[in-house]
Amino acid sequence: MRKDERDLLEVLKCELEFLERGLYHFAVKFPWRPQFFLEDSPTCPNYVAAGNCRPCSCSDCVLIALVPADFQARDRACRHIPLTSDNETLDSLYRSTDLAETEQVFRDWLRNTITKLEQERQTTVTAAPASANHISKSCEPLFQKLHPKCANPACHAVFQWRGGGRFFRFRPDATDDGKLSWSTGNAERNKARHYWLCERCSQIFTLVFDESLGVVLKVRSAEVEKEPATRRQVHD
Repeated sequence: MRKDERDLLEVLKCELEFLERGLYHFAVKFPWRPQFFLEDSPTCPNYVAAGNCRPCSCSDCVLIALVPADFQARDRACRHIPLTSDNETLDSLYRSTDLAETEQVFRDWLRNTITKLEQERQTTVTAAPASANHISKSCEPLFQKLHPKCANPACHAVFQWRGGGRFFRFRPDATDDGKLSWSTGNAERNKARHYWLCERCSQIFTLVFDESLGVVLKVRSAEVEKEPATRRQVHD
């Protein structure tokens, strides 16, 4: 098993985006039951696992840092993360209230936790605020590592040729001042960098180039949807 090396803040931001776009209501893996928060989204390292195969243990997941020590050895440990001052958890809410109330409590917890983490980081890092529609961590090229994965830094989905999703290709272009910029389009293979968003992440995000960060995620919008496909992505 591989240790989960994702950034906790980025994971929570993507989880909030997944929740607020209503994607939990589009059951893919288990259409016969309600979806479980954190478990049935790209947040979970095992959400693409087949059957009972769980390649990543809960103790290796980045979310384990939020789980009280007494519950970290349990299966589906993320259900035991305290969400309120009364120590309500997903596990207790599933047992005592309806899905709509559980979703609201979970949403409020995500927003508060993201705000808290951002404030903590601001005390140690001075940087210009990123756009609200951008995820601040740069994306990972498809074949940069031995085990290629989704370009979303917060997603653990392992790349599969027939796994769906979207491919992107970016290449360097020389500008008038001699500097390099990045754009999508045809290019020699030795210069192009390829990226892949898994099926679920591609429903939420697209990839764009940021001058300071490189290739980053951007939340899909009506404007993005209207762009010509040749400008957004290149399929090999």
